[in-house]
Amino acid sequence: MTEDQKPHYEDAAAEQEHPHQETVDAAEAAHTDAPEDAGDELSLMKDKYLRLMADMENLRKRTAREVDDARKYTVSNFARELLNVQDNLERALEAMKAQQANPTAETLKTVVDGVGMVGQQLSAAFEKMHIRRIETTIGQKVDPERHQAMFEVPTNEHEHGTIVQEMQAGYTIGERLLRPALVGTAKRVQDEGNDNKPSQDGTNG
Repeated sequence: MTEDQKPHYEDAAAEQEHPHQETVDAAEAAHTDAPEDAGDELSLMKDKYLRLMADMENLRKRTAREVDDARKYTVSNFARELLNVQDNLERALEAMKAQQANPTAETLKTVVDGVGMVGQQLSAAFEKMHIRRIETTIGQKVDPERHQAMFEVPTNEHEHGTIVQEMQAGYTIGERLLRPALVGTAKRVQDEGNDNKPSQDGTNG
């Protein structure tokens, strides 16, 4: 049987063996290349991740260093202000020692003025650091956030529980409490007339 005499169905079968051969070839090529492309992408993502982690670590170290430097710098400024206060306090004490054997009114005035100047410098140093004294007045209600009651004073001159004495001043730094003010509060005294009031049965006891 010659080639020309072969049945036509054999040629048709050969043609139908891979009707979309080009699509199959493209898919196989893509499947062959996929692992290499995925590996490159994974390597790139890993490199980006490592770089990001390194940048974050550097940022953390830099931030910690800046915070530490800022803290030290702030303390240094405050310490420098206190050194000026210390200098003037020592001068006042030296003046007192020099004149303690034979004090005069003029010497006393000098000492008082010197100590007053020390107090002003200390207040100025506190102000720069936003350290402020808690304003406490007699008759004021106790603020649990700023006051600490230490004792009670029997009296009817002030409302029960209000402040009648400040033992130690309190201070805030910024919006935070540095230390509370130690105060004494009023305790109402029982009226003496109540002791002599007759009981409901008409007796006094």
